[in-house]
Amino acid sequence: MKCAIGHDSHAFYQHLGKPLILGGVTIPGGEPLKSNSDGDVVYHALTNAISGLTGVNILGEIADDMCIKHGIIDSSKYVLEALSYMGKNEIKHVSFSIECLSPKLTTHIHDIRLSIAKLLALDISCVGFTATTGEELTMFGRGKGILCTCIITAGSKRIGD
Repeated sequence: MKCAIGHDSHAFYQHLGKPLILGGVTIPGGEPLKSNSDGDVVYHALTNAISGLTGVNILGEIADDMCIKHGIIDSSKYVLEALSYMGKNEIKHVSFSIECLSPKLTTHIHDIRLSIAKLLALDISCVGFTATTGEELTMFGRGKGILCTCIITAGSKRIGD
């Protein structure tokens, strides 16, 4: 078994027409995040966690190449690129924690978990997701952006898979 932590954060960015996307889900009325890509901090944290398992950093040169040179701004594609380096390992469980003052995420958590589960080919019970305001102790808790941390557990693929 292996475990890794991924982390990402983005500031809010007033950009007309750009949606707020978290875990592959568009959050209606949410302020978008500043980023070259879609700014999905959940998928970015997941990509970084997978990079922690594989030792291959995707966010940076590889994702920049995908985004800037090839116009790929969908962060799920960065996750899929990271997964391509997993070798004989497979993800068993992921857990996310988001810190932000807004938007309120309670009504979106199920859809976000489902989106992540589908992307990773996991049962939804293997995807944890919590959100907090952090009691306004950080810039994220004061409404300046969103912070996401991901912990991932992986192990060898089962024989016959």
